[in-house]
Amino acid sequence: MSSCFKKIIFLIILFSFLSPVFVKAAVLPNPLEWDTIEEVIVGVIDFILWIAIALVPLMIIIAAFFFLTSGGNPERVSTAKNIIFWTIIGFTIVLLAKGVVSMVKQIIEG
Repeated sequence: MSSCFKKIIFLIILFSFLSPVFVKAAVLPNPLEWDTIEEVIVGVIDFILWIAIALVPLMIIIAAFFFLTSGGNPERVSTAKNIIFWTIIGFTIVLLAKGVVSMVKQIIEG
């Protein structure tokens, strides 16, 4: 490598380390609206709850489609029953998660 090329590389590296000093160490704002772990957990659980509320009717409609188009095929009827069963189980778990978070929060706060 030429001497000039080494000097340019050295200056680029030096400037990259000193650039925060020149811009007075830019402060990045918090992209989340939450400040504590508790608020993050509640926010994530609320987001999952809203997604579940949107998906449950869709899954029941899909199960109904399987029932209506089964044409007496026991395999498709079984698939429809499984979709409804696991949809209810999943939604129950999401609701229990919301309840557990609220219960733990009340226990901790007294």
